[in-house]
Amino acid sequence: MIPRPEHLWRGFAGLRVVADVHGDAEAFIHAIEGALAADMFVLQLGDLTDHGPDSPEVLRRIFALIDQGQGLFLLGNHDHKLRRALTGTQLRIQAEGLGRTLAQLDAAPDGDVLKARAVEEIGRAPAWIRDGGRIFVHGGYHPGMLHSAPPPDAGMQKAQGLVTRALFGQVTGRMRQDGFPDRVHDWVDKIPADVTVVCGHDRRSLDGRPFVAEGALGGRCIFLDCGAGKGGHLAWIDLPSWA
Repeated sequence: MIPRPEHLWRGFAGLRVVADVHGDAEAFIHAIEGALAADMFVLQLGDLTDHGPDSPEVLRRIFALIDQGQGLFLLGNHDHKLRRALTGTQLRIQAEGLGRTLAQLDAAPDGDVLKARAVEEIGRAPAWIRDGGRIFVHGGYHPGMLHSAPPPDAGMQKAQGLVTRALFGQVTGRMRQDGFPDRVHDWVDKIPADVTVVCGHDRRSLDGRPFVAEGALGGRCIFLDCGAGKGGHLAWIDLPSWA
């Protein structure tokens, strides 16, 4: 039987939750080395690649953590799109985003191995994890995540239902002036008082530190994305291994 994801870190001294990496391998290595030195399991919130200088090394590091039983990553929208590209889906590719990742993989000596492993691991990455009163997700929360486990093949399928919220957050259907979807965060007000959501995806911090939002029901969300690979830096928080 495959263990539930949250059971993977039970024997560790703590849990290091790492935000969107976006190819910033140097910062990711720093986060990993500190976690392992303190006997912490590494949970990365998705969006491993794109934009930054070394997405292949980021993939090598997360795959090594998985092989050693010391880490795991959630399904992010950029991971989902990378797998679609690697399996032949025709996509709109940003030159500085996915295009950069694909070029880096083509140039890497182990690029073909990394591509095949990425298809495998992204295909089975969890779209969210509930661990007691904690929910870890890339893009955004929905109350349904309190009662439903994510599809085991979310990374292999077109995003729909709760997986859409998990990957993309809450969108209005409008486009911003920069060409990206307009997002809102009404879902924060639906987090119950005894629940904390930890997510990435949206860079909401104005001071370089994780942004904490308190919801109308007394729940809260910790937004960890601080812009790694996009001119900002990589952020993480350390939590107890037990919820």
